[in-house]
Amino acid sequence: MEFQFSEEVQRMQETLQRFMERHVLPANKEWHRLADTGVYPLAVIDPLKKLARETGLWNLFLPHLQEGEPGTRLSNLEYAPLAEIMGRIPWAAEVFNCNAPDTGNMELLHMFGTSEQRSRWLDPLLQGEIRSCFAMTEPDVASSDATNIQTRISREGDEYVINGRKWFATNAAHPSCAFIIVMGVCSDLEDGDAHGRHSMVIVPMGTPGLEIIRNVPIMHHHAPEGHCELRFRNVRVPVANLLGEDGGGFKLAQARLGPGRVHHCMRTIGQCELALEMMCDRALERRAFGKHLSEFANIQDWIAYSRVEIDQARLLVLRAAWKMDREGNASAKTDVSAIKLVAAQLQTRVLDRAMQVFGAMGLTPDTPLSFLWTWGRAMRFLDGPDEVHLKVVARDELRKAKANIGSTAPYYLIPQEHLGR
Repeated sequence: MEFQFSEEVQRMQETLQRFMERHVLPANKEWHRLADTGVYPLAVIDPLKKLARETGLWNLFLPHLQEGEPGTRLSNLEYAPLAEIMGRIPWAAEVFNCNAPDTGNMELLHMFGTSEQRSRWLDPLLQGEIRSCFAMTEPDVASSDATNIQTRISREGDEYVINGRKWFATNAAHPSCAFIIVMGVCSDLEDGDAHGRHSMVIVPMGTPGLEIIRNVPIMHHHAPEGHCELRFRNVRVPVANLLGEDGGGFKLAQARLGPGRVHHCMRTIGQCELALEMMCDRALERRAFGKHLSEFANIQDWIAYSRVEIDQARLLVLRAAWKMDREGNASAKTDVSAIKLVAAQLQTRVLDRAMQVFGAMGLTPDTPLSFLWTWGRAMRFLDGPDEVHLKVVARDELRKAKANIGSTAPYYLIPQEHLGR
């Protein structure tokens, strides 16, 4: 297991770091100024996208990028440190066409889309001309168990008719959002296997019957791209808009979530690194009770714990990416659950420490800390709650134990005939 990056990838990391420092970071204040007025900052994003593409920093996330498609083909392991660098500024990934949920939707269209779907939806996404949305979570059911999904997809002749409600559909309010991938239960498969009843269909924005009810704030933070509640009322789309096969929705969802969780986790690690740097700066310059905060033992403990926890999480994520590259996404299912669990909890811990060092200022929008803390807390639900990922990891451990049951008996220091009595 080797995590040393090639010279080419190291050069790309350096190029990305310079781009962030020279172009993205100076635009950060203007992005937030526009976003705070309720205007999506396309005036900031679009020129940066053009420059990023010219620099060769484009579509870096897609391991199976085909010849002729714009971007640089990187493995999951090679892309991971780039996602970490982008993550330091939460909106930056869009500059490089590496933003969620578009990355996952491009993965789906790449793997399962028809030639017509790829031409109409994938190609413009790869070019950065449009954005997209993914609608799976619902307000009326416990979405941690996706078999609960209630949205219905019924076939009537050459059309699918969609009825239901979704929420936390990221990007639905983005001015460039062109379509939504919707997951629902196929009416003609309702009595089938619980994991074989769902399908995904592509719904263009503006389709009659599709309504954006509201942009749901996340812990009182209002995202300009939207985490929206949607209503589908007799929404009709052509049968040709089916993605993959009828009843294949769960398969598609798993294919989509694996790489995306690596991206999320590495962006989280980048945000934790920023928080640690800010915590150290603040501790070195701020004085209380006659000495710098950095001289207090508890502050030093927070810094040390943050350092080792970030490094541990990064190694775990890199191992998951390495395994996905070598053995496929399905083989890394448990690893992906583990990193999602660890990274989300890491972010709330590290950001909480940094906010405490900053004092009251840490609660304000004067620093990015309070927003990054809220996003870390939201991450403990996004792409599956902690409890689901704990269950996946525990089941895998118990499966391995059952295959070797009794193997620990020789370690007991009592007669083996007494064991189990």
